[in-house]
Amino acid sequence: VQTCALPICVALHCALTRLSEIDDIHLAAGTTPGAALIPTALTLAAAWGESSVQHLEAAIAAGYDAMVRLSEEMGGAGILYRGIWPTYFNAPIGAAAVASRLLGLDPVQTAHALGLALVVAAPNVGQQLGKTGRWLLFGGAVRNGVMAALSAREGFTADLGLLDKPFHAVFGLKPDTRRLLESLDKPASILEVSFKPWCAARQTMAAAQGLKELLSQGLQTAQIEAIHVAVPPAYLAMVNHGVVAGDRSSHMTSLPYQLVLAALAPEMMNRLDFAPQPTPPEHQALMARITTVAALKEAVA
Repeated sequence: VQTCALPICVALHCALTRLSEIDDIHLAAGTTPGAALIPTALTLAAAWGESSVQHLEAAIAAGYDAMVRLSEEMGGAGILYRGIWPTYFNAPIGAAAVASRLLGLDPVQTAHALGLALVVAAPNVGQQLGKTGRWLLFGGAVRNGVMAALSAREGFTADLGLLDKPFHAVFGLKPDTRRLLESLDKPASILEVSFKPWCAARQTMAAAQGLKELLSQGLQTAQIEAIHVAVPPAYLAMVNHGVVAGDRSSHMTSLPYQLVLAALAPEMMNRLDFAPQPTPPEHQALMARITTVAALKEAVA
């Protein structure tokens, strides 16, 4: 792969991986780093003839630490519900860390690569329906990180004091660089991720798993008169909504609809492309009997 086309290949592979919605997740950071970093590392290693497993593993681990620790310092999962997508925001710096390690950049070059990646970070992709560009834009964010590393190798520089300036204040973020440096002593963040067992938003899964277990213990779907779910207030709006026929994203993030699938079509939960059009009447009927409310803080604690 030619150098000029390589970032585009990375973007495509990362977009397809994130599109699956069954990637890994670091809950405290609110990020799904694997979709950004694993395809980046494998694509670059294949293009550059990298054959050392140890070098590849080190590059991936470096990317995880850069992406996860910075996201944690920015507020982690909490900023997601303010309209900032932590994975999208921190994908460039994670990809830059991976590429810098595989390129063998020295510490100064790496610092400039991370700095260049930091300034192209964007908070969100907006609300999109139909043929959404969400995952395409995600791939573009990762591509920007790779380009930052390639640029740093050629001598391009960045403002290395960005995190000490009100750079992120425009997004309401105040990262503490002292704490960020202290996080370097933590265990590798790649050891702290979990995986989504099926294709859906992670915030819907506890309730859906609970219903699946009740059904496995003998509860009959016909016996269900109503389902009442309480969730943390921070993400109520994200999961408490109906579905748009044919729109995959609305089905994946709707907690009521994930409960419907658990009860009526569990085999569909593993389909990556499931977005029925129109919504089956029996699904609509059960959804009408499901309510989702914000849990009291005392109850959550």
